[in-house]
Amino acid sequence: MNITWQNFNRNQLILIVSGGIILILLLFALLRDNADTVTLSQASTLIQNNQVDKAFSDNGYTYFVTKEEGTVKIISSQLPPELTENLVIEPKSSKGWLWFFTFFALIGGAGFWAWKNKLGFEDDAPIETSVATKISPASEPEVSTSTIPVVKSTVRFSDIGGITDVKEELEEIIDFLRNPKRYYSFGARMPRGVLLVGPPGVGKTMIAKAVAAEADVPFFYQSGASFVQIYVGMGAKRVSELFNAAKKNAPAIIFIDEIDAVGKKREGGRNDEREGTLNQLLTEMDGFEETSGIVVIAATNNIDVIDSALLRAGRFDRRIFVELPTASEREAILQKYLRQIPHELSIGDVAKMTVGFNGASLAALVNEAALLCMRQTEFQVRLEHFIAVKDKVMFGKKKIAMLTPEQRRYQVRYQAGKVFAATWFDLPYEKITLTNDSITPPTAEPQLRHEIEAHIRVHLAGLAASQLKFGEHASNVSHDLGVAKELIHSMIYEYGMGSTILPNAEDESRLSERLLSEMTTLLERNEKILAKFEAILDEYEQISKALARATMNEIL
Repeated sequence: MNITWQNFNRNQLILIVSGGIILILLLFALLRDNADTVTLSQASTLIQNNQVDKAFSDNGYTYFVTKEEGTVKIISSQLPPELTENLVIEPKSSKGWLWFFTFFALIGGAGFWAWKNKLGFEDDAPIETSVATKISPASEPEVSTSTIPVVKSTVRFSDIGGITDVKEELEEIIDFLRNPKRYYSFGARMPRGVLLVGPPGVGKTMIAKAVAAEADVPFFYQSGASFVQIYVGMGAKRVSELFNAAKKNAPAIIFIDEIDAVGKKREGGRNDEREGTLNQLLTEMDGFEETSGIVVIAATNNIDVIDSALLRAGRFDRRIFVELPTASEREAILQKYLRQIPHELSIGDVAKMTVGFNGASLAALVNEAALLCMRQTEFQVRLEHFIAVKDKVMFGKKKIAMLTPEQRRYQVRYQAGKVFAATWFDLPYEKITLTNDSITPPTAEPQLRHEIEAHIRVHLAGLAASQLKFGEHASNVSHDLGVAKELIHSMIYEYGMGSTILPNAEDESRLSERLLSEMTTLLERNEKILAKFEAILDEYEQISKALARATMNEIL
């Protein structure tokens, strides 16, 4: 046997010596007797109370294995025979040692074999003077063997303020995860996927964690970006691992944050890795059995970019919109954050001055106010502290749009006009808030002229209402005006709904002026209803369609 000792370096010697030391320490730990010595009285108590599970003798001692005290020992000569007549005392087995040394012999043999191949040991082989290095091709990525972690969420709905509507939507999902047999026996099927839609910072991740905690099921969290890999196939593999882990721990919740990172619309731009990952996600959601007990919750800031295949029935077939909190909801959130902070202020006043804040920015605002209070060596946070730090609070990379009292009046009037138009023309919407509205655009085919015109009037209503009351309008009309222009352009240039079949710019101008004039006249005749909507929006910062309809019917 020839040995290439020139390959035997200092690091390898240290490795071998370290292994030997570890082996010696393990042998010492195993050989050392850790059993506590007990008196005859204590041993009698253990035997008489039937606490001894096993007894054996070794080197003049009798050992008792118990659940409460662990392993204890007593000198065998101290035990009277009548005390142990009902115990089976066996000599200590040596099989454990045999298995122990067999195990370490195998480990040692495997280590020597690996060392031999590393150092270049070869039977009857000439001594090599060079070492060949194996280089892995760059195209073969290292496959991660890490497992998907199982998380038990500790966030409860009671820890989250201002999401009453969302809680009601998710109670059914929680009940299903708690009592799935109840639904199966009735023949009902729960949604396989729930899509949380809303701007950043409104608490979508916390809501998903709360669902898992309330249902007492494992929580698997992944961000959409974590599936986007350099190498083709790795993203799909991650998706498969995630769902396999959830199935092994069912019932469970899978939460995919920012799903638009992997679930964007496929519009012809080729991206094999992203499309492969998306296809794997679609396949996994289709592969659910009705009794799998897995619910997928995803979150996005922009549902418009999500691929339609993800939104169809059987996948993310339940959508929950998490809007910016209203005044009462902001007050509930602030109460949560101010629980542990000494304060002397009206939380309602803080809520009113934070129009447009989300939950995350409210937390930042409370923290900044508390820090300012400490810097000024005061003992309680006051309203002045909130006013002083509100400009420091950032919303992502943009400053939060704080509304002055005058801007708020314009916004209230603007949204009141849209509430009136949407309710008058009976367009589909759930609620309109001071900062947002979710009026479904016309999508049904064929689109009738009067239906399209009704949508245009809604988008022009805020502008018309502002002009009636203030004689001017603010820049917040930009989005609605853009939508109205697009619809008018489509009517003239795509649908042939102008004065002639052939499109022309004059028809666009005439149509927009006519619709704005008609909307202005309609609002002017119903100023009482408009004023009532303003009052509701000013107080509650939101109004549902049901309330708007009831208010309108009451005044008409």
